[in-house]
Amino acid sequence: MAISKHIVTWFDGTWHDGNAPVIGAADHVAWLGSQIFDGARQFEGVRPDLELHSARLIRSAHAMGMVPPVDADTVHGLLEEGCRHFAPDAELYLRPMMWSRDGSPGVIDLDPGSTAFCICIEAMPMPVPGEYSLTVSPFCRPRPDMALTEAKAGSLYANNGRIMAEARARGFHNALSLDADGHVAETASTNVFMVRDGEVLTPIPNGTFLNGLTRQRVMKLLQADGIRVIETSLSVEDFRRADEIFITGNIAKVMPVARLDDRALEQGPVATRARELYWDFAHSKAPA
Repeated sequence: MAISKHIVTWFDGTWHDGNAPVIGAADHVAWLGSQIFDGARQFEGVRPDLELHSARLIRSAHAMGMVPPVDADTVHGLLEEGCRHFAPDAELYLRPMMWSRDGSPGVIDLDPGSTAFCICIEAMPMPVPGEYSLTVSPFCRPRPDMALTEAKAGSLYANNGRIMAEARARGFHNALSLDADGHVAETASTNVFMVRDGEVLTPIPNGTFLNGLTRQRVMKLLQADGIRVIETSLSVEDFRRADEIFITGNIAKVMPVARLDDRALEQGPVATRARELYWDFAHSKAPA
């Protein structure tokens, strides 16, 4: 799925222009979904937490049962190198990936040593705050005993995709999804926060959703700014009564929510502050 026409791909030791083919028809991943990835951003000349994204790729590979062919420092260095194929102020989505080429004969488990690796970097504009809307999905997130939730695995995104598709069919951008116990987990593609009486509340990680790097960073920044952040079990009704809602993720980083179902929400001071703090942090870590 090419997001834009301006793409560079690193594969087999070199950079290629465009959406380079990297997977064979008989590769294990092509029919059994053994792929992991990570996503990072460049915007306004900065690439926040790139080393953490590189390290998470390696952790996801190990969780999937792969032997990574490169280490986190190599991934980090290649991502930095790849960004130099674009203008310094380009808005980019950085996606390193690993997948299995082979499996055990006659069975479905992967061959740990057959791991392939590539990087895809694409031009992608940063979304701006506006009319971002949420509904509530009828589909749940799997527990750790149901799916390989500790990895950022491509196979998990079929469920995420149907959550978002169903929400968009009803006129919303995204949807709150619940865990098997009926608590809010996240949206189809982001972590989610709510504000009540000046305090920030967010679902406590329970293995049903990715504890995102942007989520963790925003929590630390808000706490350092004197804002109380509470991780706890939250219901849909909690979000319906929230003063503010905002989401975090790699596509938009921090995005205020303007509507939950038929309830309009203003962009409040806490969401605004969270976005300001993240941008300040990102620029404080700007590459030389």
